[in-house]
Amino acid sequence: MSDSPEPAPNLTAQEPQPQYPKPGELFRAFIGISLSGFGGALAWARRMIVERRHWMTAEEFNETFALSQFLPGANTVNLAVVFGTRFGGATGAALAVIGLIGPPLVVVTGVAFLYERYGDIAILGHILAGVAAAAVGMMIAMVVKMTKPLFITKRWNSAPAIAILAFIGVAIMHWPLPYVFLGLAPVSVMLAWLRV
Repeated sequence: MSDSPEPAPNLTAQEPQPQYPKPGELFRAFIGISLSGFGGALAWARRMIVERRHWMTAEEFNETFALSQFLPGANTVNLAVVFGTRFGGATGAALAVIGLIGPPLVVVTGVAFLYERYGDIAILGHILAGVAAAAVGMMIAMVVKMTKPLFITKRWNSAPAIAILAFIGVAIMHWPLPYVFLGLAPVSVMLAWLRV
C-alpha cells in the first residue's frame, strides 16, 4: 500500500457553476442577444446565457426554454421574462424584455421603411434567400446543442423517447402541435416524476 497522495480531481472537465447576473449585466446581455439574433435570438440567448456567461447550465436552459415554449407568446420573449424574473424579479424581467425587443424594434422599423421604398429590387430577393439559409443553419446548430444533454446522460432518461415521439407526431404524422403536446406532456411529467 502506497502513502502517495491521491491525484487531485480534474476540475477543468466539470461544467462551470452558474453565476448570478446583476441588473445592468442582464440588460446589456439581452441587448447583445437582440442585436446578434439575426434569424432568431434563441441560439444567441443560449450562447450568451450558457456558454459565455455561465448563468445557467445547459439542462437548466432547456428546462427554462421548455417552460417558455409552453406559455403563450413568443418563445424568446417568454424566455427573457422567465430568466429575468429568476435573477432579478419584476425589474429583471422588465430589463431583459426591454433589452431584447428595444433595439430590434428600432432596426426593424428602419428596415421596413427601406424595404417599402426599395423592396422591388431583384438583388434584394437573393440577399433575403441567403439570409434565410443562414438562419435555418443557425437553428439546426442550436437544436443539436439543446438536444445533446437529453441524449448524453449517465442514467436512464425518458426525455429522448418523448422528443422522438414529438418529432414523429409533428414532423412525420403532421398532427397538430397542441394535440401532440397535450398527449405527451402528461406522460413526460409522469416519467420524470417517477425518475426522481
